[in-house]
Amino acid sequence: MIKNLLLLLVGTLVFMNGCTLAPEYTRPEAPIPAGWPTGAAYRETKTSGEAPIPLELNWPQFFTDEKLQKLIQIALTNNRDLRLAALNAERARAFYGIQRAELFPTFTAGGSFYKERVPADLSSTGSRRTTERYDVNLGVISWEIDFFGRIRSLKDQALEEYLATEEARRSAQILLVSAVANTYLALAADREGLRLAETTLDTQKDAYHLIKRLCDVGLTSQLDLNQAQTQVDTARRNIAVYTQLVAQGENALSLLVGSSSPVPSELLPADLDRVRAPEEISPGLSSEVLLLRPDILAAEHQLKAANAVIGAARAAFFPRISLTTAVGTASAELSGLFDSGSGTWTFAPRIILPIFDARLWSAYDATKVQKDIALAQYEKAIQTAFKEVADALAVRGTVDEQVSAQQSLVDALSRTYRLSATRYAKGIDSYLGVLDAQRSLYAAQQVLIALRLAKLANQVRLYAVLGGGSE
Repeated sequence: MIKNLLLLLVGTLVFMNGCTLAPEYTRPEAPIPAGWPTGAAYRETKTSGEAPIPLELNWPQFFTDEKLQKLIQIALTNNRDLRLAALNAERARAFYGIQRAELFPTFTAGGSFYKERVPADLSSTGSRRTTERYDVNLGVISWEIDFFGRIRSLKDQALEEYLATEEARRSAQILLVSAVANTYLALAADREGLRLAETTLDTQKDAYHLIKRLCDVGLTSQLDLNQAQTQVDTARRNIAVYTQLVAQGENALSLLVGSSSPVPSELLPADLDRVRAPEEISPGLSSEVLLLRPDILAAEHQLKAANAVIGAARAAFFPRISLTTAVGTASAELSGLFDSGSGTWTFAPRIILPIFDARLWSAYDATKVQKDIALAQYEKAIQTAFKEVADALAVRGTVDEQVSAQQSLVDALSRTYRLSATRYAKGIDSYLGVLDAQRSLYAAQQVLIALRLAKLANQVRLYAVLGGGSE
């Protein structure tokens, strides 16, 4: 009997390796153009001579600034959001293990002792008696035999959901890397803005002291002195603003890094001029690279999970067969438990056939709708990714011209400011021309810093939206 039972279990497990009732999955067509946008705003995509696509380029290769590399490494170790994403993936893997274990029988071993005293008036022999029973059993309790793939479909769903959370963890890691890089670059830009404000204040103080001396001897008016004072006060205010921004940037960087103490000063950027720019990357010629983005892979795994649930809903219309069985030994005496002829066994299969249950049809309809929802979310994720890459490519194709034009403007305004100051010193023009030139120059210098930051930040953005390497 034991041999026959083992053969039954093995045969059933082999049978369960067959197909489920889930629809065959095929990857949907991507609802985006095959290639990237073209036009005046986009730089022509090259087939060679550029860096490989980001999925082949890990972040240490992309971010070449040594300080930034160290900060990213610390963040990958300490950041709480990333740790939470990793724990969610571990939990999903454990749930998958639980669901997968439902496919296999659970063997239990147990022993029992039973002793009963029966009075004479209740005894079949007419005399009181005491009975004893000793049992030792090895058995399977209520194991559902998955003939129609219901449990296997649920196992497939749990697997896809685990893989989706793992892709979500990868996506969170890429977002963390890009967030650290963007915060680092923004802090460098704010530090450069602070340096510019401090230089401007020194210049304005020198101008104020010169005008005050001229005013004291009657060579200029009190109006010029007051106008010079406004420039000094404006520069002082700008220093306070940038000092605040630098402090807030350091706090944001400390939060992303996740360490218990502030970021060491030796890892903070000096200014934007001294930051090593990330590597230039190419998106390639085909938009199919987006299908390997972690968030899109996660959406596809959710679509596969919804497809698997349909199989479980279909299997619910078919009979469910469960098996309870045990083999063991029993004896009236403890010493006789394992004697010849003391063996026992039970075999109790059970079948449940649904005759009428309106909920099954509604549940089946719900699974099909859920798959349609997952499909729409998958397609929306692809379209959103395409838009994000197209926006980044548009910035990449135009930002160099913006920086070049702004640098030319700064150079021209610098010359204008020097000429205005010289003409004022010679008494040719009023101080109003100097004020106007200085304001225009300072504003143009701020815009130039912002554009240089935008160029570097867009390189980081393009790396992230293409699903850049995260290892």
